[in-house]
Amino acid sequence: MMRMLIVGYCSGIRSERRLCDEVHLNLAYRWFCRLGLDGDVPDHSTFSKNRHGRFRESDLFRKLFETVVARCMKEGIVGGEAFAVDASMIVADANRRRGVAKVEDLDPTSSRAVAEYLSVLDDAAFGGATPVEPKSISPTDPAARYTAAADTPAVYAYSDNYLVDLKNAVIMDVEATTAVRPAEVGAAKTMLDRTAERLDVAPSRLVADAGYGSADMVGWLVDERGIEPHVKLMDKSERTDGTFSRSDFAYDPEGNFYVCPGGKELKKYHRAFSKPRAGPTKDGTLIYFARKQDCDACALKPKCCPNMPARKIARSVHEAARDKARAIAKTEAYVVSRRERKKVEMLFAHLKRILGLDKLRLRGPSGAKDEFLLAATAQNLRKLAKLIPLPAPIFAV
Repeated sequence: MMRMLIVGYCSGIRSERRLCDEVHLNLAYRWFCRLGLDGDVPDHSTFSKNRHGRFRESDLFRKLFETVVARCMKEGIVGGEAFAVDASMIVADANRRRGVAKVEDLDPTSSRAVAEYLSVLDDAAFGGATPVEPKSISPTDPAARYTAAADTPAVYAYSDNYLVDLKNAVIMDVEATTAVRPAEVGAAKTMLDRTAERLDVAPSRLVADAGYGSADMVGWLVDERGIEPHVKLMDKSERTDGTFSRSDFAYDPEGNFYVCPGGKELKKYHRAFSKPRAGPTKDGTLIYFARKQDCDACALKPKCCPNMPARKIARSVHEAARDKARAIAKTEAYVVSRRERKKVEMLFAHLKRILGLDKLRLRGPSGAKDEFLLAATAQNLRKLAKLIPLPAPIFAV
């Protein structure tokens, strides 16, 4: 059955009824599935029974995927030095015009997908990814998020997250999440940790788009994992109203203060006997203040803080890591990384156009995981067959 599923996803045959018919008639499929010329093909209902039973209980699809990745590593087509991460939205099997307003409106006995969603409400990949309540919840697949891409109608969808080795675009890990950015960023951390733990592979640099450029993510990469962030930062410190931006203020790491263009210091607190101000804010920033008397006497005040008594600067607790990302963005290696990131986007294009996975057939978080794992396994097998030459034929003498 596993070999039949691999045939189906490699060939874009996702209907199990049709897959059984194809394997029954195609001799090449029969040979690969070890059925012989007269072997019985499993009934299509057998797949559903085993998928909800022993396949998921043993995490068989994950083990199959990691076995293929290990084979790619053995054949030398995995570099292990540079990874890229990205996510793509895959439409769920749910009517976009049907929805309920609240979780309480769902019937937990209506389907397996609803019961499964209610059990993962606190999971960071699904219900607990963000405190923002969805505008609409699907009664058939509530774990799918009601969202929309640019210039397209809103649909219920999941995010397919890939961690890709940039040497030959081998998929190192895959994760299913709800279609919100916090869940995708969390999936990137999960995949990097799992790859290091199970495959003993840790990259020296990670390439990603601006969605992964938050201070928390960059700080995690640099401070906790020692990975170079080839990521465009989420930076809102630059002003567009003509006044001084934060980049116009020089930071002194030894004294832990900023120096303004007028030569005055901005500190978290100024008096030696005063109590330190509160720690970081909820979003992980520290506030540095100038003295009011310094700003009142400064000729640059109209260009610095015209509408405030004194200037203040917000600095992230991960600003050192962000400075490292800014320095990397000025290098030639960063330019190469931005170009190589297209390899991930090509994998998603191949997934949707060649393998036909532009819409899910299975429902619920487990259904999405199963389909994403099987599709990624098929893509890696196709890559392996393309890059590794066949052994020379042995001719009879």
